[in-house]
Amino acid sequence: MKHKTPFVPSAMTAWFLVFLSASPLAAKTPALREARSRMVDVEIIGAGVKNERVIKAMRDTLRHEFVPVGQRRMAYFDMALPIGHQQTISAPFAVAYMTEQLDPKPTDRVLEIGTGSGYQAAVLSPLVRDVYTIEIVEPLGRSAARVLKRLKYDNVHVKVGDGYQGWPEHAPFDKIIVTCSPEHVPKALAEQLAEGGMMIIPVGERYQQSLYRLTKREGKLETETLQPTLFVPMTGAAENRRRVLPDPANPKVVNGDFEESIETTPEGDASAKDRAESKPSPKQPAGWHHQRQIELVESPLEAREGNHYARFFNEERGRASQALQGFGLDGREVGALQVSLSIRGKDIRPGQDMTQQPVLAVMFYDDKRVMLGERYLGPWRGTFDWRNEITLLEVPIQAREAIIRIGLFGAVGELWVDNIEIKAQKRTR
Repeated sequence: MKHKTPFVPSAMTAWFLVFLSASPLAAKTPALREARSRMVDVEIIGAGVKNERVIKAMRDTLRHEFVPVGQRRMAYFDMALPIGHQQTISAPFAVAYMTEQLDPKPTDRVLEIGTGSGYQAAVLSPLVRDVYTIEIVEPLGRSAARVLKRLKYDNVHVKVGDGYQGWPEHAPFDKIIVTCSPEHVPKALAEQLAEGGMMIIPVGERYQQSLYRLTKREGKLETETLQPTLFVPMTGAAENRRRVLPDPANPKVVNGDFEESIETTPEGDASAKDRAESKPSPKQPAGWHHQRQIELVESPLEAREGNHYARFFNEERGRASQALQGFGLDGREVGALQVSLSIRGKDIRPGQDMTQQPVLAVMFYDDKRVMLGERYLGPWRGTFDWRNEITLLEVPIQAREAIIRIGLFGAVGELWVDNIEIKAQKRTR
């Protein structure tokens, strides 16, 4: 059985699509302001960001100015968007969360690696003294510099170069934020971080990364794991040194049985002392990012495979409850994905409208990271005991990577999930 469907929107997306149908958004500044404010309320504050200075910066920063004209109608969705040259602008929550974890101070001199569109630098600008930002893709760096200058972010300094080497002329830096993922922390960045300084960086394999906070004390980096994440790779010298490469002809789901977990640092803007005195860090399923309202449950009697399963839960219609995972996928080699999982439901009902229902979905992207479409298994409703479901999802031949997502997506109730698997079926020529 094959499913072919357009993008299934999140709660925020669904509201905004209705909003778009009632108003020519691009022509109305009040509409943009309202969309941005609601995005902050729902996707930033609603997801746990507490730092008032960061929240204000997110409200004041015009994200639509940093995306291509053709993407502006989606500027205030909580999603990454393509900006050309195989790069993306990060999702707003990711920007807000990383900024909060950086604990920006008015006296800070901050180094950003991966300027991209310039949006992260713009958010940081009112929060710190100076932002030094480096972009390896020259057209993106030049474009970001023009936008930042036009919008009068005068304390942001843009350089075209390889961020793997840092910016030694202006070191040391009080804070460093990296918005692309190397396999290991670059030595130059560690050296250019000031004593007592902090670095926020995603590190790991191409599609399996964790976001870390590194604090320099007595010349050494102390490491805290924040959460699983997914960023575009750091190119240049960092990519040339990468040892573990994806296999897009044989995609797999990592930790689909939820047996692996990671210890994460509590969210929020607590000080280092508060964090040290806080309760033990909660465990999150490893391998999955953008997690919302998900609990890792240990129960050998209930789990369908091993000792653990994931429980998605939501009592407020429209609120996100989800987990995502990226993987390489070559549509020239893979014609279809056989997707299977075990699920159990308790009092599941649609959210604010019929687009907000629980599904397992796979989103496909081309070599420029432009979305090609989405296929899904579901939706599910009501109360039911554990059962197995399986389907065959057609893969666009242009696909070069994909994201699998599972959750309630604005629906209410509970969804228990275990044993997610994908098996590639070779494309017949």
